[in-house]
Amino acid sequence: MPAQVQTAAPKFKAAAVIDKKFKEISLEDYKGKWVVLFFYPLDFTFVCPTEITAFSDRVNDFKKLDAEVIGCSVDSKFSHLAWVETPRNKGGLGDIDYPLLADITKKIGEDYDVLLPGGITLRGLYIIGPDGNIKYKLIHDLGVGRSVDEVLRVLEAIQTTEKTGEVCPAGWVSGSDTMKPDPKGSQEYFGKHG
Repeated sequence: MPAQVQTAAPKFKAAAVIDKKFKEISLEDYKGKWVVLFFYPLDFTFVCPTEITAFSDRVNDFKKLDAEVIGCSVDSKFSHLAWVETPRNKGGLGDIDYPLLADITKKIGEDYDVLLPGGITLRGLYIIGPDGNIKYKLIHDLGVGRSVDEVLRVLEAIQTTEKTGEVCPAGWVSGSDTMKPDPKGSQEYFGKHG
């Protein structure tokens, strides 16, 4: 069964590159934290470095929301390291402030339902809650990069909903009104915004 929202995130354990070093990491290492796990097709490609560096440049914004970021592709830890050691102005990543997971067996991509028959992964992104359950899932085709701002917005909306018990209407941003999820209570929101 594919990884679904409201179910336990598939566990993984694999080598990663962190601070230009190899280290084995697992989902269990992040127990009790929010995790943003994203998949990208391949190292040394074109759209991928724009996403990977954008997530790294905003990693402190995720940390403020008690969330850790993990990138993952089917490449080896050696390929990840070579890409990190390549400067950004040469198509590389330079320093990255979160782990790049090496899914060389393709098991993680398969478990998260993003593995293509050709052996690379689609652009998948999962937000996993501190309880280990998937809260958000986004999968799309290879040619379009993701918006880090949108991932942060959705993460904060999910956290707000869990904290307050209220729901976030379309286009919700931090600090804007939430809505009570019942016919009478929701009228308060619609009365202000209708």
